[in-house]
This record gives sequence, C-alpha cells and structure tokens, in this order.
Amino acid sequence: MPPGDGRVIFHIALERDWNAANQDGTYRISTRDATLEEVGFIHASFAHQVAGVGSLFYRDVGEPLIVLTIDTDRLEVPVVVEPADGGGEAFPHIYGPLPTSAVIAVRRATVTDDGRFLVDGVDGVDAP
Repeated sequence: MPPGDGRVIFHIALERDWNAANQDGTYRISTRDATLEEVGFIHASFAHQVAGVGSLFYRDVGEPLIVLTIDTDRLEVPVVVEPADGGGEAFPHIYGPLPTSAVIAVRRATVTDDGRFLVDGVDGVDAP
C-alpha cells in the first residue's frame, strides 16, 4: 500500500512510548519490546485486526495501552501489506519512522481479564 492512497491503519502502543515520541516528533517502536531499527518496520493493523492483535500480544501488559490511528496519506515512507510470519493473514508494515503528525487519533485500550481487547471501552476499533 503506497503512501497517498487514503487508507487508515492502526498501531497498538504503550502510552509511555507514544509520550516519548511526542517529544521529538517521531515514533520508532515496531512492536512490543522491539524498535524499528531492530525489526526493519513498524507493525500495524487494519481495523478488523486490532482486537485480535491486542488480545494475542498485549494480554499481559500491566501499563496503559493506546491505539494510534494513522493516516497513510501523511506518511513519507512505504506501507507494505505482507503476510504475518509463517504466512496467513496480511498486515500493513510501515517501512520507516512514523511522524507523530501522521497520527490522527489516539484512543485508550485495555485487555479484559477474559482476554478481550477493548478500545475506548468497546471491542476493537471498528465496533459501533
């Protein structure tokens, strides 16, 4: 998915990492406990994938989580939709730093005791 095609994608982040990014204007965390430099891209999701990713990878996080809504029109680096490791479902990957100016919304997220990923109190980002 090249920049400029009007797509919106999402990234789950630790609130502290997002706050740090706001200090210099660039977010460089690929995924939980791994940087852009270590992985080579920033993991992202389409709306229907956010709840599953959150439940699977952030269930045991004991600190505040957020979901970043990213306007790909505001990116100056490629976004490539690729299958997850081992094949299967494809996810958007951001191949470069994420400028904080490309984030058009920041929403609080939690994982319930039964493993549901809630964004602003509802299941996933595309719930009514």
